[in-house]
Amino acid sequence: MAFSAKASLATAIGRSSYWFLHTFLKGGSSLPGQIANRIDPQVLRTLGQNYDVIVVTGTNGKTLTTSLIVKVLKKKYKEVLTNPTGSNMLQGITTAFLAQPKRGHGRGIAVLEVDEANVAPVAAQLKPKAFVLTNIFRDQMDRYGEFYTTYQKILDGVTRDPEAMVIANGDAPIFSSRKLPNPVTYYGFELTANGDHKAPPNTDGVLCPVCQHILHYHAQTYANLGNYFCPHCGFKRPALTHQITEVTQMTPQSSDFMIDDQPCHIDIGGMYNIYNALAAFAVGRAFGVTPTEISQAFAYDEKVFGRQEVIQLGKKKLTLILVKNPVGLNQVLSMIETAKQPFGFAMLLNANYADGIDTSWIWDGNFEELVASQKAASYLVGGERYKDIGLRLTVAGVPEKALVSKPALDDVISTLKRSQQDQLYVLATYTAMLQLRKKLSDGGYIKAGF
Repeated sequence: MAFSAKASLATAIGRSSYWFLHTFLKGGSSLPGQIANRIDPQVLRTLGQNYDVIVVTGTNGKTLTTSLIVKVLKKKYKEVLTNPTGSNMLQGITTAFLAQPKRGHGRGIAVLEVDEANVAPVAAQLKPKAFVLTNIFRDQMDRYGEFYTTYQKILDGVTRDPEAMVIANGDAPIFSSRKLPNPVTYYGFELTANGDHKAPPNTDGVLCPVCQHILHYHAQTYANLGNYFCPHCGFKRPALTHQITEVTQMTPQSSDFMIDDQPCHIDIGGMYNIYNALAAFAVGRAFGVTPTEISQAFAYDEKVFGRQEVIQLGKKKLTLILVKNPVGLNQVLSMIETAKQPFGFAMLLNANYADGIDTSWIWDGNFEELVASQKAASYLVGGERYKDIGLRLTVAGVPEKALVSKPALDDVISTLKRSQQDQLYVLATYTAMLQLRKKLSDGGYIKAGF
């Protein structure tokens, strides 16, 4: 398919704006795509015509899963196009293609993180070869509603092309609840599975998605993920093609585990990140990368911005972690509670569109467990909604005299630098994370951009 006059104009102006923004203004991850789409709303169809596209979507883990898949596929492909900034809506994905030089002959491969509500419009233009589904939890309910609504938004894109393969988290009940026309491969945890218990009552997706009775589990990992079954209608976890067979060690900084009996290591902590690695492993195998090559790709230590990104703040080691919903927040809290030494804890809360304007999700966070663990030696709150998170921590049991409030990020940084703890964990919502990184970049602590 040749470029139309409109697509050629949109591409030329989009690439010029990308060059200008990155040459003189330190970046721009969505504006070039926004400009190009205004000129030609179908420009992405033309830009992506010579690519096999893998879409990564779901509530949590999209950015790291995408990054890991890119590392894995580079064992087979010389170049892999991706959107590393996390700008995952239509305009950001268009920018990712504009940033690439024009392809010559032959097909390329693209691994794209895609916002759940943007799967359908992206799929309509790019005709993906594969969809990777990580999980679905309550998130930004002002945008998505309940998670069944979110799943339907994803399915609207997936089912457009029945030939596209689906690589889905088999431990998430919702992903096997509906028969798809697509070929489906499932991944999950195959650990000790001889129990019969229920998830806590306030867990997302506690009901069977087929008959609405309470789900039971032989084994759970976290939230509603695990080896589930319904004693009422017989709905159960599907057979897994790729599985975690053993978790050998987890710390706040690293994880060691076995996938299909292949030893793997990633320099990032948390059970939820083992799921991300498992998804990347499943994609790699589907595209012909060997287990040994995948393990080697995982061993390459490169943090994704804002996802357990370690920043040297003077003599302090600051670990910056994105949080945006209760499930992800609780996984992060569980992870940092495994630290062997006391640490400084901070949380920055914003409520902009990209964060989700409803901050009530913080009340589902297990801050009480953090306080009870006595691992946090100091507490700091900041961001535009610092009063909200300050109140939440006070209710969780943080003494008023131990809680420091710093609305301004400059004050947050200076306070962290004076901390008595060498290890600092800073949890932040999306726009707060970007704002903090900008301040740290201006101060010379990190490089500009992503």
